[in-house]
Amino acid sequence: MSTPFYVSPQQAMADRAEYARKGIARGRSVVVLTYADGIVFVAENTSRALHKVSEIYDRIAFAAVGRYNEFENLRIGGVRYADLRGYSYDRADVNARGLANVYAQTLGTIFSSTGEKPYEVELIVAEVGKSPHDDQIYRLTPDGSVVDEQHTVAVGGNSESISTYLQQRHAEGLTLPEALKLAVESLARDPNGGQARTLTQDQLEVAVLDRSRWQQRKFKRLVGGQLGRLLAGDETAVGDEDDSPAEPPAEAAVEAPPEETPETPAED
Repeated sequence: MSTPFYVSPQQAMADRAEYARKGIARGRSVVVLTYADGIVFVAENTSRALHKVSEIYDRIAFAAVGRYNEFENLRIGGVRYADLRGYSYDRADVNARGLANVYAQTLGTIFSSTGEKPYEVELIVAEVGKSPHDDQIYRLTPDGSVVDEQHTVAVGGNSESISTYLQQRHAEGLTLPEALKLAVESLARDPNGGQARTLTQDQLEVAVLDRSRWQQRKFKRLVGGQLGRLLAGDETAVGDEDDSPAEPPAEAAVEAPPEETPETPAED
């Protein structure tokens, strides 16, 4: 009778972590950083249908790199969790920390299971607060670890060199065009010191959590002419609204219907 092949638990976990890390490193990077009025997400993504950045709830957004089918399943699960919790309790009870804990439990269970491969994904969950000091950004690794990031974070590709570049140049109070410029520069640079690439708006997926929006939902994608103007440094494009609201804000006055004019009897 042959002796079963033995691998120590430490070596097995290290091999699974290395397998997931290599899969994630093959993907293109996503950058998340804070600016004066919120949080901006910038991903190198040429697809207009397969998003790396998505809305989860009112003030919460999600970004991911790795295998699309795996992080899309996690995104859908996060939306269901947020909707159920907001409906059962209160919309204010849905926060990024709770969502990050749910993702951590799911990823940790999958990572430690010997019956399936670990997910080749790395996630970012961010929530915009009422002030810059209330903003929250969490990074989740394939083994379910949660890292509370401050101001900037990068995942996928050469994320380590991008994170270092961002940390050295990020400052509080950046305008949206300044934050976009910094994010694009970090994605375009060559980690080996070569000439930086040129990234156009067609190669980027950009979204923001904007605390200054009057809508309850703070997530907004930046596309088309507005994105082009922001990338060019035009600060007047910040307030542009490409998506018209479905209904007026609660503060807006409702126009009263015109008074009916009584009919004048016809003359004999």
